Amino acid sequence: MATEPSVYAATYGSSDRPPRGDYTRDGLVLSDYTCPQNYAAYTPQDHDTYRRLFERQSALLPGLACDAFIEALPSLGIHDRIPRFEEINARLTPATGWEVVAVPGLIPEVPFFTLLANRKFPVTDWIRTPAEYDYIVEPDVFHDLFGHVPLLFNPVFAEHMQAYGAGGLKAHRLGACELLSRLYWYTIEFGLVRQADGLRAYGAGILSSSGELQHSVRSPDPQRIALDVTRCMRTRYKIDSYQQTYFVIDSFQQLFDVTAPDFTPLYAQVQTLGELAADAPAPGDVRIALG
Repeated sequence: MATEPSVYAATYGSSDRPPRGDYTRDGLVLSDYTCPQNYAAYTPQDHDTYRRLFERQSALLPGLACDAFIEALPSLGIHDRIPRFEEINARLTPATGWEVVAVPGLIPEVPFFTLLANRKFPVTDWIRTPAEYDYIVEPDVFHDLFGHVPLLFNPVFAEHMQAYGAGGLKAHRLGACELLSRLYWYTIEFGLVRQADGLRAYGAGILSSSGELQHSVRSPDPQRIALDVTRCMRTRYKIDSYQQTYFVIDSFQQLFDVTAPDFTPLYAQVQTLGELAADAPAPGDVRIALG
């Protein structure tokens, strides 16, 4: 495993502990960190864990998940077992040009960004144990498939994800990956969207969590702020509790538009302004009310 910190590690926990998964083939580190999905290795218990997680989360979606996600979820196909990635790709690639590829677990920044920039979404090929049913530190196959992949069937969101990958490669050259990881965290993982009928979740970290799905949309406790990229990049986040701040968009087109400009001057501005705590208010915040 390369010592370079990964986007997932920045998002999910410390990069100084070995991640799960086999990163070698024949004693050599995988060149692009992708690997075959070892489907034969899944046990009946693994498939049952996926089925139960899928059924639980699906039942919670109405009134909490955004319409685009609910509409796209059937595109994953079967839910009584872990899907074969090639089965998903048979529908995903014709729809938006994306494909899912298997990875052993957390991967370094450059391979991660490169895959996204080439419309390849890395999906961890292992699944959590029964003891980790309600909480897992690293992303597993359920989080990646259920949380992330459905919205790759949405053309606008699919374009945004590819643009994020290209922007990530530039951020790496500029030493600004920590700032970009905060944008990833507060949008792709924990973002909310304002629909005509109220706030809804579109972030994968919310959609794959039974507790945070309710908390993010209905709890009066966290602050909800209209997305401002500078504000978002300044804001630290929590990895071991529900979020104290959520950023809200009005549409995926808005998300694409506000993240399209060159971030080079923005990175310099953010570094000058300094960081904000995860629960800190800031001048200029546009608060979004429940209801």
